[in-house]
Amino acid sequence: MLKNSTFRPRISVIMGIYNCASTLAEALDSLLAQTYQEFKVIMCDDGSKDSTIEVASSYVSRYPEKFILIRNERNMGLNYTLNHCLKYADTEYIARMDGDDISLPQRFEKEIEFLDSHPEIAIVSTPMIYFDELGDFRVGGGGDRYPTKNDFVNGTPFCHAPCMVRREAYEAVDGYSVDPRLLRVEDYHLWFKMYSNGYRGYILPQPMYKMRDDRNATIRRSWKNRRNEFHVRRIGYAMLGIPYIKRIYMFRPLIIAMLPTGIYNYFHRRK
Repeated sequence: MLKNSTFRPRISVIMGIYNCASTLAEALDSLLAQTYQEFKVIMCDDGSKDSTIEVASSYVSRYPEKFILIRNERNMGLNYTLNHCLKYADTEYIARMDGDDISLPQRFEKEIEFLDSHPEIAIVSTPMIYFDELGDFRVGGGGDRYPTKNDFVNGTPFCHAPCMVRREAYEAVDGYSVDPRLLRVEDYHLWFKMYSNGYRGYILPQPMYKMRDDRNATIRRSWKNRRNEFHVRRIGYAMLGIPYIKRIYMFRPLIIAMLPTGIYNYFHRRK
């Protein structure tokens, strides 16, 4: 796998990459700029049609001790792709990263420092700074808290892309569940599985990650995505034993999907 046999990373970064040629170099450079460098990056191309493979291959060639590139035979979706990456993740910790985002320099340092000093915690994440070609426009993710089971009622308690997780927690739940009904909500389902198996997490107070986003936001508001979220809430609430009176919130994504575009964008910008 890694050509330098003396390099013993503690973190495997799993990255599903798909048609992100224009942003991938910036994302990978942000990892190379980390103050904590004991990591390797496992990139899995999910059937890209642009030059994503060429960009990723150039980093493997220049930094063979840091980067691994694998490929799916065809487009399979993020849950399958991340599981493919997990097959190569043999380190104590596993971190996420997306091919169009930016990890701030101290992200890995702060996350591994917290996990090392809190053995009872399996998941650590951070708030995210949302940005586009015009710059940063909001911060989301609610930092400095230990999410409880009740926090799952309102939605996924952790930002997925900035997370770092103990490998044992991934192994205990057999990684991501591969099902078309879990696409775009694979992380929400993952946290349901981990919490139902007794694992817990923490969100650091400061944003350590920048997510490239669309201010309009309607691009993600498809009926299919909201239907998938309803499905995950329905089965996840049962997994955690959420009180029946609160299970009415499983219908929230379906109601949101029916909101007029103007109203939806207004509330999205206010979050």
